[in-house]
Amino acid sequence: MAQAAETARTVILTVDDDPGVSRAVARDLRRRYGASYRIVRAESGESALEALRELKLRGDLVAVILADYRMPQMNGIEFLEQALDVYPGARRVLLTAYADTNAAIDAINVVDLDHYLLKPWDPPEEKLYPVLDDLLAAWRTSDYRPVPSTKVVGHRWSARSSEVREFLARNQVPYRWYSADEPEGRRLLAAAGADGQRLPLVITPEGTPLVEPDAPELAARVGLATTPTADFYDLVVIGGGPAGLGAAVYGASEGLRTVLVERSATGGQAGQSSRIENYLGFPDGVSGAQLTDRARRQATKFGAEILSAREVTGLEVNGAARVVRFSDGSAIAAHSVILATGVSYRQLQAPGTTELTGCGVFYGSALTEAPSCQGHDVYIVGGANSAGQAAMYLARGAKSVTLLVRGPDLSASMSYYLIQQIDEAPNIFVRPTTVVESAHGDGHLEQLTLRDTQTGHTERVDAQWLFVFIGAAPLTDWLDRTVLRDDNGFILAGPDLTPDGRPPVGWELDRPPYHLETNIPGVFVAGDARAESAKRVASAVGEGAMAVMLVHRYLEQS
Repeated sequence: MAQAAETARTVILTVDDDPGVSRAVARDLRRRYGASYRIVRAESGESALEALRELKLRGDLVAVILADYRMPQMNGIEFLEQALDVYPGARRVLLTAYADTNAAIDAINVVDLDHYLLKPWDPPEEKLYPVLDDLLAAWRTSDYRPVPSTKVVGHRWSARSSEVREFLARNQVPYRWYSADEPEGRRLLAAAGADGQRLPLVITPEGTPLVEPDAPELAARVGLATTPTADFYDLVVIGGGPAGLGAAVYGASEGLRTVLVERSATGGQAGQSSRIENYLGFPDGVSGAQLTDRARRQATKFGAEILSAREVTGLEVNGAARVVRFSDGSAIAAHSVILATGVSYRQLQAPGTTELTGCGVFYGSALTEAPSCQGHDVYIVGGANSAGQAAMYLARGAKSVTLLVRGPDLSASMSYYLIQQIDEAPNIFVRPTTVVESAHGDGHLEQLTLRDTQTGHTERVDAQWLFVFIGAAPLTDWLDRTVLRDDNGFILAGPDLTPDGRPPVGWELDRPPYHLETNIPGVFVAGDARAESAKRVASAVGEGAMAVMLVHRYLEQS
């Protein structure tokens, strides 16, 4: 009865500017779904958006939105992009003629389109209803209920405000940003009794004000899990990038009681990518956020716990148990551990950049900051795929994007498909053999001094936005004197531990370490933190799955 009452208030919305087609679509929908869902139709994108906003105010749910592609003033893709902001959980379908299928395919990357339907679809029993049935079933099993958004009040050029926004965005927590200098921001500050001197102010969906919250407090208050439900597990996965998420999916799906611990947000560096085009099974590309969200939901579906904003500071061996210690002094233990800590972008060693980090100088924050770069000149430091993907994404709205590359060109470290796209982009420029000599600004970035490494010539340019994607530093310092690493901090495992055929010092088992096993039996490594890893999303996911297979082998022989 509860589900019936809920679906009675749930809407399927259709929008088509042709009145005859609009009535026909609504007729077909009512015939099949009218008893359980409200069918709402509109004849323009604007009127459909107005209807969605009214539904939102009333607290109604929207399960599926169907939009015709060819509409005047606002086409179907533009409408669905705006509808996504009102009802992000609704399934999105584009109605299109055969000639517009390329536009429908492009929409997959723009609005995370769930499906496109060719018109006409007679008979609907074969071409319409099966698609809608699947989308409604997927919607019913998702977390589709509207959640009031978190509010963040801060200063535009504030490093801490930037960190909070980045944390919420990467953890896919919906929020609205208000400048403390604008009327609505001042109203929220007054309502919360804050003086505006200590920012950011975060107001939870329940109305609780948090002043300058740290990551653990923020995570707990916005609904992210931060506390383990048990003291002992079969498997602890440390790190929530592609390797860690892959390990969590395979571990939990194969019956291991699994917990994944992430210090910031799941997805790792890949989760910050605006578009990944060379991942198997996504010929039209997929954003890092979309891939991360799907992997996270997949892991939790199989029963894996995911802990956010928990920093791991130690790993100990206690008999057959492997003990993982947190920064707050607490600990959990497990039969086995997979280290999937990933890497972080190296810091730019140029005067002024440290002081201006978060105030115009950003590391891997292109997705969060992109809306603010509209119409501005943007600089990016780096010549690998992450820099290229950021350049392509930022170029959609920026006046210009300039890639600063230390080498003579992009071919040494960037995939060929990205180089081609950058060459074809009219507002992306590549400056080879160029480095940032220094950064300048009073409270926020205002200028950069650039140096040509071949001629030594320096140039000072106006700049408000600098995004840095240089190198990779493994997040493994906390493993010092526990797990063997190479000179650069990457974790040694398997054959790399035994180059001369002899087991590592302290190894007490009769067998040699498994392929991804570290010098501690039962502790494995996967992904970018491993020495000589491929540094690709697909290989990281594969190593996560392989590590779980080796965990099973270890547990069977223990």
